[in-house]
Amino acid sequence: MEWLNYHHLLYFWLVVREGGVANAAQRLKLSHPTVSTQVKQLERALGERLLVKQGRRLVPTEVGQIVHRYADEIFGLGRELLDTVKGRPGVGPLRLVVGVSQAMPKLVARRLLAPALAAKGLAPLRLVCVEDRTERLLAELAAMHLDLVLSDASVPPTGPVRAFNHVLGECTVTICATKELAARHRRDFPRSLDGAPMLLPTESSNLRRALEQYLDQRGLRPQLVGEFEDTALMKVFGQDGLGLFPVPSAVEDDVRRQHEVEVVGRIPEIRERFYAISVERRLKNPAVLAICEAARKRLFKE
Repeated sequence: MEWLNYHHLLYFWLVVREGGVANAAQRLKLSHPTVSTQVKQLERALGERLLVKQGRRLVPTEVGQIVHRYADEIFGLGRELLDTVKGRPGVGPLRLVVGVSQAMPKLVARRLLAPALAAKGLAPLRLVCVEDRTERLLAELAAMHLDLVLSDASVPPTGPVRAFNHVLGECTVTICATKELAARHRRDFPRSLDGAPMLLPTESSNLRRALEQYLDQRGLRPQLVGEFEDTALMKVFGQDGLGLFPVPSAVEDDVRRQHEVEVVGRIPEIRERFYAISVERRLKNPAVLAICEAARKRLFKE
């Protein structure tokens, strides 16, 4: 029977966690060569390279990332075991740290993440959401500070961060507005968009580019009233009657109820796609799998 040396695994886990051999050695109160040697012994035992140099830093390989995740679970269970035996309060629910792209509609993010909190058969979960630009979130993902990134854009294969795209689903786009604006621009849609006051995402978003291409092809020139990085803020301005605004059709009903707006029209030619981005080619985390399954079966049913 093959046995895993948990001391070697601990040293490797701390090297990744502390950001390098020197920091891990200081934490363990051991010499730099000792820690480095122990990690190399783990690599030999597994028959895989676990760490590679990236500039001045050591980062985990694809296999190293998998080993680190298992190590996280192993040492987390070890802490729970000690707490249970010694009668201390448990460590609490497991954490799922998710990065949400700024361009990601917040209602979509909520609908995507809710199943992980309500899934039957899963351990209690504490969800941690971090919102930022996609490129910053991907850097955090690569550093193992995030479990997952939700985005409306895929990671290019030639990008600086090695990550994998998992398609959650896609949907069409709905244009919404207050009751008064909707009544004025619903007739003869989409021609009625010409000259209409519009609230749009900023130019960096996929939806903005797709909408501009759609409008240009039809010679339509809306009056651009506002541009927003935060689509939730865009909806608030739309609720105040300052303009028409686009939303993913998958959450159209939620937007109508929450913001008391109506549908002006739908654009089937534009399809928004949403992704779960991870460092794993094949997803294994049960909470993440629950998110993906619910998205494909319930949220994106078109």
